[in-house]
Amino acid sequence: MTSSSLNHSPRVRQITQLTLALALLFNLTAISPLLAEDSSTEAGKISVLLVDGQNNHDWKACSPTMINILEATKRFQIERATVPKEAVANFSPDWEKFDVVLTNYNGAPWPEQTRASFEKYIKEGGNLAVVHAADNSFPAWKEYNQMIGLGGWGGRNEKDGPYVYWKDGEFIRDDSPGKGGAHGKPWEYKVVIRDTEHPITKGLPTEFLQAKEELYDRLRGPAENMEILATALATGGSERHEPVLMTISYGKGRVFHTVMGHDAESMRGVAFQETLIRGTEWAATGEVTFPPVTADELPVDRAASRHPDDIKPLK
Repeated sequence: MTSSSLNHSPRVRQITQLTLALALLFNLTAISPLLAEDSSTEAGKISVLLVDGQNNHDWKACSPTMINILEATKRFQIERATVPKEAVANFSPDWEKFDVVLTNYNGAPWPEQTRASFEKYIKEGGNLAVVHAADNSFPAWKEYNQMIGLGGWGGRNEKDGPYVYWKDGEFIRDDSPGKGGAHGKPWEYKVVIRDTEHPITKGLPTEFLQAKEELYDRLRGPAENMEILATALATGGSERHEPVLMTISYGKGRVFHTVMGHDAESMRGVAFQETLIRGTEWAATGEVTFPPVTADELPVDRAASRHPDDIKPLK
């Protein structure tokens, strides 16, 4: 029998195939713990869909800044959906892939089917984080306004709901007529925590300064199932203590809403960063695992800022 006929005999082929199969099984068994560890590490992160592409603010600078802030913590994994006006008609994401949607979008209405799928996602336990001018968006979308609690501009007025502000130790719902949405000149404003026991604000100083930016005032909306966590005095604007940080329940979904974050520079404010991090985690999970923030890190006598690279990862 020649070597050629030996190599091609059925029995030799079976033995060879069995040997290769055993070797492959051994290799897979050896590396499977590494694969499981890798998968577990990624699965442990919060999946975020950041939606942008239109805004009356500089979303091209703000969105990367927010991504850098969240990713610096090693707690979040972010996918970005950029939706310019010409792409809106085809915007139809799989919301269910994500623990939380972070919106930096203020632009053309989404298609009806996309709006309906988004409503379903939040009602059934999906979650949302709303930053600054994203609360200007979709004035005619009733369900979105229910989700965000309060919004501004876009023709909003008394038909859309009350003004809500802090006065004499309580929150006032003011149904008086007037436009929704205004602000004074940019300045370093003082944030005052009104609920010190909520997971987002627990462990934060009770007062601190945000970096220089405009402070929204006179927002209006349904303001239902809404809790205001912090306010700021709108000096040069309404002269009232206006909501700065809010949470809203919509169906089974959790919503975090911050009016901070006017531009990339003010997003370097420690106040914006720490509340965005904590608020996004809370929206996604219902809890906050980040450690307390000291008054030295988040002071009231100066507006602390830092580069996102200086944010410490969550241990």
